[in-house]
Amino acid sequence: MRFQDAARDARAVVYAGVQADPLVARATALLADATPAQRVLARAVMNGESTDPAAWRVMFPTLFGSSATATGTTERDRCEAILDASLAIAGRGDQVRSQFRGAIVEAIAELLLARRVPSGAIRRERRILFDGVVAEIHPYDVTVETPGAAEAYDCKWGARGISPDVLHQLDDARAHAAAEGERLLPVLVVFDARRSCEVRLARQTAPRTGTRLVTIETLDRLAGRRPEPPR
Repeated sequence: MRFQDAARDARAVVYAGVQADPLVARATALLADATPAQRVLARAVMNGESTDPAAWRVMFPTLFGSSATATGTTERDRCEAILDASLAIAGRGDQVRSQFRGAIVEAIAELLLARRVPSGAIRRERRILFDGVVAEIHPYDVTVETPGAAEAYDCKWGARGISPDVLHQLDDARAHAAAEGERLLPVLVVFDARRSCEVRLARQTAPRTGTRLVTIETLDRLAGRRPEPPR
């Protein structure tokens, strides 16, 4: 088993520009340390249904209402910053908004993983090659390339992104690694509610027993931490 950089094609060049946008870095830094409720806020706003900040403050009273005052100004300021960054993304066109959201999920995964494993072991946009096996066309969003304990991550904005192709690719990588006497943990990271993901997975017949699922409620597990209880 070996890793290889993805081809630098036109798609990769365009997407690299999105990944390098300061707005992606700003949203990532905020959401990496956010509470589950704050992440749900970001997801709802970034879907682009409304760009009215007052409406979102009303819809999330526990984050912006009178009860939120008890959590302190620091948390209230974080909520406002998350709302502001999310609205900036929501205001983009559909296609651009979709690219930004995907880049943010990948960047959050990378940042959280760096709190658990050496940052030098974490790579982006990598293919995994096996002897005698045709390489997958699509690279993995994030990989942890640690000898004897590699990890491959496919990151999705929502449960709708879970497809048979994604599940097969992750499970095939695990199986091919095992056939070569290597250990590879495949992980599906979805910035969506676990229940939504489970409903989507229930409709799939592709193998997924060996694939770990990380959802919006359990993102902190990437950093080796237990998720905080709901507030």
